[in-house]
Amino acid sequence: MQSSPPPHPARRLALYALIVCLLSVAAAVVSFVQGSWLLGVVWVLLAGLSSNMTWYYVRRGRMRQDGSVTG
Repeated sequence: MQSSPPPHPARRLALYALIVCLLSVAAAVVSFVQGSWLLGVVWVLLAGLSSNMTWYYVRRGRMRQDGSVTG
């Protein structure tokens, strides 16, 4: 029985960052609905940061897969 190779660390980090992004968007919606504007803004900023991290790790994984980056 053949097992598939483990996912690249950049790919796994991209998945974790995406999960954080989705959870922070949900938390922002809940905060805004409950009337906590300041906390909602903090959650939106965290969603933006984690979204950027997701794209960074996706791009990094693709570049390493293509062989254009070493290390």
